[in-house]
Amino acid sequence: MKNLLTKFLIVLLFTSCSGDSEDSTIVTKDPDPDPIPVKITDPFKKLISEGYNTDTFKFGATLNFFQFNTNVETLFLKEFDYLVAENSFKQTIVHPEPNVWNWERADAFLDFANKNNLQLRVHGPIGPQSSNWAKTDSRTKDELIKNYEEFLTELCKKINSEENVKWMDVVNETIDKEGKWTIEKMGTDYQNPWTQIGNNEDGIPLYIIRSFEIAKEYAPNVSLVFNQHQGMQPVMWDKVKETILYLKNKGLKIDGLGWQSHLRDNVIMSLNKENIDYLMSLIDWAHQNDLDFHVTEIDYKMTGDPPTSSEYERQANGYSNILKALIAKRDSGVVTFNTWGVYDKNEVSEHQYKYIYDSNLNPKKAVDLLKSTLKNKNTTPKYLDN
Repeated sequence: MKNLLTKFLIVLLFTSCSGDSEDSTIVTKDPDPDPIPVKITDPFKKLISEGYNTDTFKFGATLNFFQFNTNVETLFLKEFDYLVAENSFKQTIVHPEPNVWNWERADAFLDFANKNNLQLRVHGPIGPQSSNWAKTDSRTKDELIKNYEEFLTELCKKINSEENVKWMDVVNETIDKEGKWTIEKMGTDYQNPWTQIGNNEDGIPLYIIRSFEIAKEYAPNVSLVFNQHQGMQPVMWDKVKETILYLKNKGLKIDGLGWQSHLRDNVIMSLNKENIDYLMSLIDWAHQNDLDFHVTEIDYKMTGDPPTSSEYERQANGYSNILKALIAKRDSGVVTFNTWGVYDKNEVSEHQYKYIYDSNLNPKKAVDLLKSTLKNKNTTPKYLDN
């Protein structure tokens, strides 16, 4: 009886069921842990410059405007040379409503990138991340058209001559996980107000077409990205692929496919073989269609407060499995990896321990494993979720 009880407790310790799938299993503790890697003290940017073709492989992080002139900026400059501005180029900041313009934050990032010779991806896409003015129920189609066309035109003009601006997210979160266009809703909560402007005769939202027309005309020197959220839902990605090919066949310029990669420890994704295999096939599709592939906003939310050592191990492997996929595909086209933030800022309820440095800017296990993965060019994923 004692032996039977012991076996039962071991099973409980090693597995738990996912809330997302009855057939999937989340392993809470690695039953076959890897040896503790030798701690690598080299900055990320040194590992990239010494071990990779920096024209086709990038590794960076996101800053926000209020982290300038702080110890977060110091850490960033020590570790990274590829930069994304968190929200400073978005419509909700730059041109939230008629006759209101605010370039202060955008200009600060352009100056920062130029001063420190950083490659910059401008994240100011047309999509659900829009101002309350745009989401107001009484807004007319003509008002919406005028606002986003003004905003995107001026943004493209501003960045086109900036040598350090390499990429721009043109649209974002256009398709939901069921493969349907994200749409407007009542109120000002999460929604996509631009879809109500209408579709063309082939059913493609006009704002998507017009956004790439504007970007092609006014930002010809910048690599243009179609950015997307959610996970590895085939029906969603099929719609993304169809849309991109449609736009390219119409003569529009699309240079890259982006995936946000917002991960959660209680949602099966980057620790699962089926999902990583699908991600690899998605990268292949991008490269086969002359598109770069960008992991644009990766983070990994935790459920424990504070997380346990084994949970941090899962987080580290969740991050590194995505990086391993990019390393494996680096010779077939451009791949980039960008973390959506640097450290666990503000309250726990906001950060949920999702970044690679803790609230005191100390590296987590994820930093050690990411650096080891880069150093060794490791392409073998660690699967913990069935």
